[in-house]
Amino acid sequence: MAGTDHLSRVFSALADPTRRAILAELVARDATVTELSAPFPMSMPAVSRHLKVLEEAAALISRRRSGKWRASHLETAPLREAADWIDRFRRFWNTSLGHLDAHLAAVQAAERLDKKEL
Repeated sequence: MAGTDHLSRVFSALADPTRRAILAELVARDATVTELSAPFPMSMPAVSRHLKVLEEAAALISRRRSGKWRASHLETAPLREAADWIDRFRRFWNTSLGHLDAHLAAVQAAERLDKKEL
């Protein structure tokens, strides 16, 4: 994914349901590969590859070593960047839908007046 912007790498990493599930686990606490592998029907090396994408491509996690224990930690800044980007469109759609609601209400009111005049 060299040459792509950071936000694209974040969305690419979030596109995979396993990686989203891993991030959901890390919301509660830091966890090892063994702990993160438990709920998935895949090998620990497969989970490790997902963690590598989350860490290297998108910086959504960091990993810390303490003795033999190597824990993954959720990094929230990239998620905030993605949420902020999405939020601009949420505001746009809420405003647009508000205008549509107002227009439909005006059309319905006009139709009710037309029916009364008949």
